[in-house]
Amino acid sequence: MESLGTLERTLYCGQVGEQHVGQRVTVMGWADRRRDLGNLIFLDLRDREGIVQVVVNPSRPEALEKAKQVRAEYVLAVTGTVVERAADTVNPELPTGTVEVLTEQLHVLNAAQTPPFPVNEHTDAAEDTRLRYRFLDLRRARLQRNLRLRHQIALEVRKQLDEDGFLEIETPFLTRSTPEGARDFLVPSRLHAGHFYALPQSPQIFKQILMISGFDRYFQIVRCFRDEDLRADRQPEFTQVDIEMCFPQPEHVFDLVERTLVRVFRLAGVEAPRPFPRLGFDEAVSRFGTDRPDTRFGLELVDVGEVFRETPFQIFAKILAEGGAIKGIAVPGAASYSRKQLDLLTEFVQGQGAQALSWIRRGPEGWKSSLPKVVPETQLEAAAEAAALAEGDLLAMVAGKPAVVHSALAALRLHLGRELSLIPDSHAFLWVQDFPLMEWDEQEQRYYSLHHPFTSPKDEDVARLEDDPAGVRAKAYDVVWNGLEIGGGSIRIHRPELQQRVFQVLGIGPEEAEAKFGFLLEALRYGAPPHGGIALGLDRIAMLLAGESSIRDVMAFPKTARGLDLMCGAPSPVDDRQLRELHIKVTD
Repeated sequence: MESLGTLERTLYCGQVGEQHVGQRVTVMGWADRRRDLGNLIFLDLRDREGIVQVVVNPSRPEALEKAKQVRAEYVLAVTGTVVERAADTVNPELPTGTVEVLTEQLHVLNAAQTPPFPVNEHTDAAEDTRLRYRFLDLRRARLQRNLRLRHQIALEVRKQLDEDGFLEIETPFLTRSTPEGARDFLVPSRLHAGHFYALPQSPQIFKQILMISGFDRYFQIVRCFRDEDLRADRQPEFTQVDIEMCFPQPEHVFDLVERTLVRVFRLAGVEAPRPFPRLGFDEAVSRFGTDRPDTRFGLELVDVGEVFRETPFQIFAKILAEGGAIKGIAVPGAASYSRKQLDLLTEFVQGQGAQALSWIRRGPEGWKSSLPKVVPETQLEAAAEAAALAEGDLLAMVAGKPAVVHSALAALRLHLGRELSLIPDSHAFLWVQDFPLMEWDEQEQRYYSLHHPFTSPKDEDVARLEDDPAGVRAKAYDVVWNGLEIGGGSIRIHRPELQQRVFQVLGIGPEEAEAKFGFLLEALRYGAPPHGGIALGLDRIAMLLAGESSIRDVMAFPKTARGLDLMCGAPSPVDDRQLRELHIKVTD
């Protein structure tokens, strides 16, 4: 092995081009591939900017001898002259494919063990293996590209918000636990026995206090923490673009976010037309079954409840009498579905919580339905007419509690959209607004905030807060792209008396409110301006722009779906001395 000594890199590997022909350069990186032709060796040298071919020939016997010892992932420094490749050896797959470096000196700076999976090409290695050897996985071109894109996204966000007069201000990572929704990660205090910090799920309270403190426009690209069950697009620690401003109307937030997202999405060649369309929460759920609809295709939900209001089919009649719903999706060309295909659709909606799938279809031979024969043909025709069902189409229906009907049909809609290739390769942005302020939890027998307890109710609904909490709408909004929520925010409560009323309806009494949120309530009493903002999911935006299906592939050091860091072995036990210092005893 050799020392770097006084060697200096003059170019990144991926930057070597025809403009450098005849120049003497020094490139450094990892050996990506070696081709040994005996008295001629070709090395592909790789760094973060790409790959360049290095040629070692017999005119440099010392370099040739070293090159024969090189294996994959050896760290090399090469000094030589850039020359044009022969026409028949040009590699159109590489940006540097028309040139190569004719080696004068080769330095082996470090050796490498044989990697457990190929670094220089697509790998079929299991994700756990890739995460265990993340330092190797990150050398792959795909992840290098993803993390570069993530950097560019953050840079464009900072530029846009700086131009709009926002200040980037850091907020604490060690704060107090205010559990409302997801679980907090707790950090024991060594100096204060039996007391704990919490890692923030969001800088929510601190950014509100910054508004009360007069900073007017704040942002932060901030790490947040939630101790919750994981899935492909969730991690226990994640990054969001946190934004807050004084004296805003929702329109001000919409305008800022749209301009920022237009700028960010251009990094991937995506043009986001402004203004983004808007949908109320109720309309979104009614038409698409979800508050984050993919509006690139049809298959909208159709309400056929009134058609069956007087039906002799007792199951439908009972569902409607108890406040349930019957809705369906008109599936074009699906009247020819086999019994097996229909059974698979039934299994699909049952997997989403529905009891069953009912269907009506009209083919050349007339009406057919899964409903019992007591349902008259006139009702089948009326349902088909309500759904604008054409000959050859299928009406797939779900009946039950509205929440179950909507969630099952929303999932079925996306499933059918993909299965029938109805979803175009385009981009649909959307604002969803007018969310309910809170929802009733049957199990807990109490109301919960749909967003968080600092969200302001709409002015015209404040008077109904105590009498009809479920009917109160929030000044809340989400931004959705192709059916995925990429940000959410609201106008906040800035009057202490209104905040106390909301706490009371949520079952948070004065003493509990003072214990958990006393410093915010006190700040509100000292002249809090109207304020509001939004948080955008940086990980999810990077994932979508990179064309990945998991945020783990746009994060440098993610956890597994079980919350494990396989590379460094976290979480891990700690020794008894540390536990004693922290006043903690571990029990089985």
